[in-house]
Amino acid sequence: MNRVRRTFWVIGGSISLLLGIIGIVIPLLPTTPLVILAGFCFGKSSPKLHHWIETNRYFGKYIQEYQKGNGVPLNIKLFAISIVWIGILSTLWIIPLILVKITMILIACGVTIFILTSPLLKEKEINKQDI
Repeated sequence: MNRVRRTFWVIGGSISLLLGIIGIVIPLLPTTPLVILAGFCFGKSSPKLHHWIETNRYFGKYIQEYQKGNGVPLNIKLFAISIVWIGILSTLWIIPLILVKITMILIACGVTIFILTSPLLKEKEINKQDI
């Protein structure tokens, strides 16, 4: 069972990382939250993959800052919240079941609260560390 779980975590992390990379060129996908999710998944499954993403020159600084508890930049938070609500509200028009609509809204509220209560990283903090 342990091997099956590891495989699912690796697949989940890989999909999240792929979507995050696609989000670099497609503005509707939030890159940073997806990359942080990939780091979490890799941390649960593979020390090698976790180390790779944590030391990656493009994504590593965001994962390291998040793991230190320093948070996510404000523009990323606002973008992620916007994407969540745009996706939920646009889907509500398609789904006819009221219970499903209520569940989706509750999930979106939960995600929004999580994002808003997570630590905020100021961009200047990252830039100072890069120098």
